[in-house]
Amino acid sequence: MAENLGNTQIDFIWKGKNKQGKVITGELSTLNENVAKAELHRRGIRIISIKKKPKALFTKATQAITTKDIAIFARQLATMLNAGVPLVQSFDIVGKGHDNPSMAELLLTVKSDIEGGDTLAQALGKHPIYFDELFCNLVDAGEQAGVLETLLDKIATYKEKSESIKAKVKKALTYPIAVIVVAFVVTAILLIFVVPVFKDLFDSFGADLPSFTLWVMGLSDWMVAYWYYIVGGVMITVYTFSYFKKRSKEFNYFLDRLMLKIPIVGIILHKSAIARFARTLSTMSAAGVPLVEALESVAGATGNIVYYNAVMQMRDEIATGQRLQYAMVQTQLFPHMVVQMLAIGEESGSIDKMLDKVADFYEEEVDNLVDNLSSLMEPFIMCILGVLVGGLIVAMYLPIFKLGAAVG
Repeated sequence: MAENLGNTQIDFIWKGKNKQGKVITGELSTLNENVAKAELHRRGIRIISIKKKPKALFTKATQAITTKDIAIFARQLATMLNAGVPLVQSFDIVGKGHDNPSMAELLLTVKSDIEGGDTLAQALGKHPIYFDELFCNLVDAGEQAGVLETLLDKIATYKEKSESIKAKVKKALTYPIAVIVVAFVVTAILLIFVVPVFKDLFDSFGADLPSFTLWVMGLSDWMVAYWYYIVGGVMITVYTFSYFKKRSKEFNYFLDRLMLKIPIVGIILHKSAIARFARTLSTMSAAGVPLVEALESVAGATGNIVYYNAVMQMRDEIATGQRLQYAMVQTQLFPHMVVQMLAIGEESGSIDKMLDKVADFYEEEVDNLVDNLSSLMEPFIMCILGVLVGGLIVAMYLPIFKLGAAVG
């Protein structure tokens, strides 16, 4: 009888001995037991026992693996290797001690691949969703040069800096948008549920109402009558935006160009892209990765299609013999200071150190700009809240003040 139908994966728990004769255990997901045994034999593991993993009565929701998890893993592994802990044992310690079950499972899978004879770069390369080409290239360079712990330390620093700058940019964009959305939701609730109550009250008085109050009541009537069109329109807009954001390169290019032109926010995005460019290229240069090969990974790390295209253009020009500083000038995206510091780094043979200084400078610039933006946005947001919510309150209380004056 077949053990599975179709392509359903089955989880197996196995126990065996590796090439050094050490007893090891692990888990494996395959189509059936024969495939699982073949895979373990391919890894050089002599099987002692293998059985299906029993299904849990209550399954927990899968916790997503974030880029922050990868950054923490890189730092932990670098620390373990610097302390002299063997690679496999380091994975065992980090994996079993991780708070995220999904990350722990991923690390133990990588550990099994390493025990099966894969290099660390090969084992990580089997999971491109979590370990990108940049990560794997740097690990491979570290393994070949015999300085894996040094390169992992650089990767950890790079990941931590990248996550920090991403968080700052996200904060700059998310905070004002979230507050404004909440303000409009509150306004809609007042127009749909609160204003009609006042409207019935004023109709019972039969008095003339101020023009502003009449306009707000008309807006309320329209919202009550057509709220489902508004909700539908918002949902269609969000879906359409998400659809084209995921599938249309032209739309993303237009969106990234537009974002770069927004006052203050555009400056933050420009500086963060330059910081990422400098930090990534510095890390790859320190690892000895050839410039043309490095720039492809650097392009993807900038986080903006405009800068991605510019870096890929630089790569093509450098491949034909052009110097890096001249290729940067041609893009018209990089400030004069960055180009000059890079030129000095090329001439002195310390391009990675110069790029580190550029990255530090622009990361600090982004930090200051985000703090300034938050300070500037607070009074702006208060004005919006005051106009929306305060305007509705004034509109509803104007007739009451008018009636009070008439009675007096």
